[in-house]
Amino acid sequence: MLRKVLLTLLIILVVIQFIRPEKNQAVGMSTNDITTKYAVPANVHAVLKRSCFDCHSNNTEYPWYNNIQPVAWFLNHHVQKGKGELNFNEFASYSPKKARHKLEEVDDAVTEGWMPLDSYLWIHHDAKLSSEEAKLLANWANGLRNGIPAPAGEKQEPVH
Repeated sequence: MLRKVLLTLLIILVVIQFIRPEKNQAVGMSTNDITTKYAVPANVHAVLKRSCFDCHSNNTEYPWYNNIQPVAWFLNHHVQKGKGELNFNEFASYSPKKARHKLEEVDDAVTEGWMPLDSYLWIHHDAKLSSEEAKLLANWANGLRNGIPAPAGEKQEPVH
């Protein structure tokens, strides 16, 4: 009985290797990339690329283990969820209200240390933000947020 169960599990494991999610890899730069509408200094862009873009852009750099199922499904779900929350390659298409809110969330995420996720940092140690990098991203996000006009009826308070 145990042998049949193990054989069935092995067959399932082999079969699922052929069921692969579509990879998050766009060709070229998006016309809605954040850099097409807003200033992103080179040092900020470098930190975003290293620590944020795998989950928050249209281009993920996949590790070798993405070729193993069901790991690829888990990663795909994670990336799609991250892009749904914030996508730097689509940021220029956000309304001013949404853009301001997302920048506020960037500040909160890096200041409070809940981004990048611990589960991401287990494998991607280089994505960990130093306190200086977190401050750099927070200051950039707040400065950019202050530069986006508040929607009519919303009081715009400068962020410090």
